[in-house]
Amino acid sequence: MRPIRRPFPSKPPFAKATEGRPAAKTSWEPVSSWYQGYLKKEDTFQEKIVFPGALRLLAPRSEGRYLDIACGEGAFTRLLAQGREIHVVGIDAAPSLVEAAKRRAPKRADYEKLNAARIGERFQEKSFDGAVCILALQNIEEADDVIRGAARVLKPGAPFVIVLNHPAFRQPRQSGWGWDEARKLQYRRVDKYLSSYSAPIQAHPGTDAKTVTWSYHRPLQNYFAALTQAGFTVDALEEWASHRTSDSGPKARAENAAREEIPMFLALRAIRMK
Repeated sequence: MRPIRRPFPSKPPFAKATEGRPAAKTSWEPVSSWYQGYLKKEDTFQEKIVFPGALRLLAPRSEGRYLDIACGEGAFTRLLAQGREIHVVGIDAAPSLVEAAKRRAPKRADYEKLNAARIGERFQEKSFDGAVCILALQNIEEADDVIRGAARVLKPGAPFVIVLNHPAFRQPRQSGWGWDEARKLQYRRVDKYLSSYSAPIQAHPGTDAKTVTWSYHRPLQNYFAALTQAGFTVDALEEWASHRTSDSGPKARAENAAREEIPMFLALRAIRMK
């Protein structure tokens, strides 16, 4: 019997991600204050896992020009510029986050309020030596436009690093931890994967409804299809687990074992071809 092969989605790969979603802005302006406070904390996933991993995959070179898509308050651009003679550009749709980035801007850094889907219109073709989109593409409705825009503004051979909440294990509202009492194991439950969908997520539980943001789940094949159609080749894929540990309680050992095996984040490095 021949194996069944699933074709890549027809263009555009992310067209169905918004089915059933009411009109709403995806800017993080409503959660700007909370997000800035979160990044100031110690031992965050960004500090320990995400930013160092993204920087390593980007491998910036001296005198290069780099774009941070959906840069937030500029935390990654400051790390990128640290000790390097490079030019960094950050864009974000949330005005207060852009203003916060400007207040702490490193040398040779520019920030502006811009919808990430418009980068292909805003910047000159083949004008950047690399780009990142860190934990943001999953919150952007027009993901196809972001990827196509990145392809347009990147030079041939330039890397585009994307970091996501792992789409195979961290689907919004359709995944979660469970406990198998008979086997004394913690497991990850996944209820939905291949279907694209959107879902409202409360950024900081316990706060008011204004802290709701939107998250868009797309299966991994859709990301590969979108990148390929835009002229990218993926040359690196990494899965990053949590760095945290449980040091007490009857389930600590099982929790730590599950953390080591179930990755929280997925990182892709795509290279802009000719």
